[in-house]
Amino acid sequence: MANRFNLLVFDWDGTLSDSESGIIAAMQLAIQELGLTERHDVEICEIIGLGLEEAIDTLYPEIEVGQRHDLARLYRLYYPMVTAGSTPLFPRTQATIESLYNAGYLLAVATGKSRRGLDRSLRENNLGHYFHASRCADETFSKPHPQMLRDLMQMLDVSPERTLMIGDTEYDLQMAMNAEVASLAVSYGVHPSGRLLEFRPLTCLDSLAELPVWLEHPDN
Repeated sequence: MANRFNLLVFDWDGTLSDSESGIIAAMQLAIQELGLTERHDVEICEIIGLGLEEAIDTLYPEIEVGQRHDLARLYRLYYPMVTAGSTPLFPRTQATIESLYNAGYLLAVATGKSRRGLDRSLRENNLGHYFHASRCADETFSKPHPQMLRDLMQMLDVSPERTLMIGDTEYDLQMAMNAEVASLAVSYGVHPSGRLLEFRPLTCLDSLAELPVWLEHPDN
């Protein structure tokens, strides 16, 4: 493995997992049950990548604490129901992760999901054994705060200059900037590539399957 990175940190929703529709559907059901002011799908899509508390604060800054707790509780209830207990990975994700693992990279996940939600997704997709560490939004600060990346680098004893963050939202890329870590964007997730390029990723890939080849020549 002769290149500049040892540790590859992946966002989950929108980068490895095609979970956008499930997140939107679960949040809409929770909103409807509580009788809250309608939010369009686009508005909900915008908060994907944040921790659930931060996402709800963004969607409904005006509601009381009790309503925020109820909305979070109902979202957690509905998400596994609308996804039928399984959220698909993007095409060739498992093969790509396996290839990177076999090539000797340290692999990690930094996600706005809860620990319970991430562990469930890793089990459903049989990916857990490929990742050396992970950090979730209910364990530390939400993106774009840099603490998730700092924790992972400390846990795996890797310096910022040897770490690469891969994500589909500006929250991922801003977190990397805040942690002084290089980033790579993917174009098939939540935020469009033009928006992602504003945060100066090294490149923007159209498929995760392109990552192993790009890593061999990251400066091209």
